[in-house]
Amino acid sequence: MSNPFKEILHQEKLPTMLKEKVMNDISFIKLAIDVADLFVVKCPETIESLLKTNKKKL
Repeated sequence: MSNPFKEILHQEKLPTMLKEKVMNDISFIKLAIDVADLFVVKCPETIESLLKTNKKKL
């Protein structure tokens, strides 16, 4: 049994616009993961200070 996906990829060439969109989406996901890693794993006190509420009475 042959792999139908190999046949599809060899028969058609993807448009450059589609390639750029996929690469931009991958870059955005990588950036989001890096930002989450920075604030949650490497500097957890930063996210804690953002979520902390003041309980001072006026």
